[in-house]
Amino acid sequence: MDTADEVRIDAPHRELLDQILDKWSLAVLNELCERPCRFNELRRAIPQVTQKSLTATLRRLERNGVVEREVVSTRPVAVRYRITELGKTLRRPIDVLLAWTSQHMPAIERARDDFDRREEARLLIT
Repeated sequence: MDTADEVRIDAPHRELLDQILDKWSLAVLNELCERPCRFNELRRAIPQVTQKSLTATLRRLERNGVVEREVVSTRPVAVRYRITELGKTLRRPIDVLLAWTSQHMPAIERARDDFDRREEARLLIT
């Protein structure tokens, strides 16, 4: 059990973080924080995502209680997705992570460039 002084990242934690912080989940959550959306609205808002990936992402988010699926009785039947109250609690920590990446991106890019140069030099020597 985690205490205030001890935070462990066990398999369930890793699995949940992988599911919530993957690129498609972040994009979906960003859209749903603004308003409920139908599946095709999400597809248009995130044009790079495939139908299969979007379906899998929405199912994972729904399973984790972060997104809810509502069947709308129209012709044809439509499905609308909305963020849950639990999902809304993710907004602040995700915003903090995004702010961190923005603030530290120049240092990260320098570190990547340095690493790549060292790797190139190492490969030339061997």
